[in-house]
Amino acid sequence: MTIGARVLKTGLAVALAIFVSDLLGFSSPLIAAVAAIFTIQPSIYRSWKQILDQLQANLIGAAIALAAVYLIGSTAIAVGLVCILVIIITIRLKMESAIGLTLVTVVAVMEAHSGGWWYALLRLAMVLTGMGAAFAVNVLLFPPRPRRQFNEHVHEAFNQMSLLLRTAISNEMKEQIYSNEKELLHTTLRKLDERYRLFEEERAVTASSKQSRGRQLLVSKQMIKSLQKGMELLEVIEEHYFRASGSDAWDSRFDRQIEAWTKYHEQILLKAEGKMKSGVAIIPNQQEDNSFSSELIAFIHNQPDQCRPFVFVGATLMEYAYHLRRLDKLIEQVSQRESSEEDLLFGYK
Repeated sequence: MTIGARVLKTGLAVALAIFVSDLLGFSSPLIAAVAAIFTIQPSIYRSWKQILDQLQANLIGAAIALAAVYLIGSTAIAVGLVCILVIIITIRLKMESAIGLTLVTVVAVMEAHSGGWWYALLRLAMVLTGMGAAFAVNVLLFPPRPRRQFNEHVHEAFNQMSLLLRTAISNEMKEQIYSNEKELLHTTLRKLDERYRLFEEERAVTASSKQSRGRQLLVSKQMIKSLQKGMELLEVIEEHYFRASGSDAWDSRFDRQIEAWTKYHEQILLKAEGKMKSGVAIIPNQQEDNSFSSELIAFIHNQPDQCRPFVFVGATLMEYAYHLRRLDKLIEQVSQRESSEEDLLFGYK
């Protein structure tokens, strides 16, 4: 088990909230610590959005709580009714993520009114202290880098998928190991989708950086698509390949094709990182690919009933290859575009 940056930052945010609470002389750091836990987020953009939502929702909640104490008192029923009202208002304002901490504020303010208005406002200050501590930690310490994390997850997913694809036809891997690796791949792909959303949410400042970011998002989305198509190929092989009549005779051919396309996939990822020499041809041999497709189509045509499962496997393999070629083309276009922009920037022709 690994401890991620968010886990560490949550602990640091709580510690900072308690430390600041002691400096400010708060009677208890509990509310500030709870506020810090609620506010910590996995990206700077989400952290900023969360702090704005939390600030608005908590100010509204505190105002309603103070008004309710003045009008109907701070009995248990009154606190419950105010909580319901605050939940409804927060949902209407589309700030659902702030509901938990806002309710903490409401309860703290209404419970503290017995000590006077100033004490109630002091409870609100405790909440704001915890929010500020969490925001400071999230921005200043180990700031999230969604693009780098996305690339790391792409390589992790590819390594897992490549291992499974290269052993899928030969069926060499133990069933339990294969199942565990496949589940890990599913988990990594889910994480990759989340990293892409974080990367997508990040905001660029200048017009040129917005254009560059837009191109990178396009490439990133195609990277995910290519991995998903590789995953689909795994599923289709598992479900259909071994049911086809005469599959044994095609094992080596399918193995070679899958090996060629997974190697191509690996080289595309290296190309995206600028690790491949310029002008190096990395696409699999077109003639061999056409020969494989023609022979497979002829084989299926001669035995349509027994070899129907090959249709699914062959079609999915071709679709995987199509998305890899598209990814390669996108990376090439983005690289050329960014090179030309750099030339213009430095005054080259």
